[in-house]
Amino acid sequence: MLIVDLALQGGGAHGAFTWGALERLIEEPWLRIDGVSGTSAGAMNAALLIDGYCAGGVDGARAAMEGFWRRVADAARFSPIRRNPLDMLLGRWTLDNSPAFLAMDIASRIFSPYDLDPSGSNPLRDILRETIDFERLARAPIKLFVTATNVATGHGRVFRNADLTVEALLASACLPTLFRAVEIDGEAYWDGGYSGNPTITPLVRECESKDTILIQINPIERRGAPRSAIDISNRLNEIAFNSPLLKELRMIALLHEVADPGHSEGALWASMRIHAIATDMSAELSASSKLIAEWDFLSLLREEGRRRAERFLETSADDLGRRSSFDLGALLQYV
Repeated sequence: MLIVDLALQGGGAHGAFTWGALERLIEEPWLRIDGVSGTSAGAMNAALLIDGYCAGGVDGARAAMEGFWRRVADAARFSPIRRNPLDMLLGRWTLDNSPAFLAMDIASRIFSPYDLDPSGSNPLRDILRETIDFERLARAPIKLFVTATNVATGHGRVFRNADLTVEALLASACLPTLFRAVEIDGEAYWDGGYSGNPTITPLVRECESKDTILIQINPIERRGAPRSAIDISNRLNEIAFNSPLLKELRMIALLHEVADPGHSEGALWASMRIHAIATDMSAELSASSKLIAEWDFLSLLREEGRRRAERFLETSADDLGRRSSFDLGALLQYV
């Protein structure tokens, strides 16, 4: 039995990739999950995984994740933001040519969510209430860490099992141009991606495992400079959302080289081994596809997640417990 922890990035509908990767990983009886850190869609997948596992083991986790994503797809049937007929005919997963999406994008640049939706509604609120037992999650033996960004301070807040709520999950996925800030304990919160996508620190400090498997859905690199307003905005968000994670990974890389053995904080970080399951698919898809919740698209991402996790197990399973399979050294060239 090998103990690992998981770090799950956010990325809207692209979180279905993480769903597929998690499905494949939990099918391995020799892997035991100690803790999971997640942001946005990654936070929701993390909560579903842990709650479902507590309710019914591997089958329970699979059922919980599939049930959530099916409900998301069902709710999207009533959304006016859909692919146009030509994109559907050609099998293109983009909303770039959708009149409703373009209208929403323009409106979000002129009006705030407080102007457009005074009620602060969120279609995920009821879905989360119906699919996650938060009392059971509070007692779960697998540690859960969900990051949201405090609007006033800019610092991340990490919610753990006992203090996790529907509002905390919504806060972790609260894009400020689309949703009103989520208030918790008198404080306003935005998407956790601005402060940790996901946050690695609690996995280092509070988990027994020394192996972190990062499931990436936010591209670190894109070829060429974006030219359209939508693409420029998306790339800015990707850079902002990757920045906190890359800083933590670079710190691990540096400490691998300089930390002395012992029980210091530096030695604790230096002992971490990092692995990653990623795909080129997110870089090939348009940013607008993060809002496509059609079941066929979610299923496509799920299968890609399973394939990538299978490839990771084939190529890197022997590295678990021994060394990092993620090239941490490559990050140091940017320091």
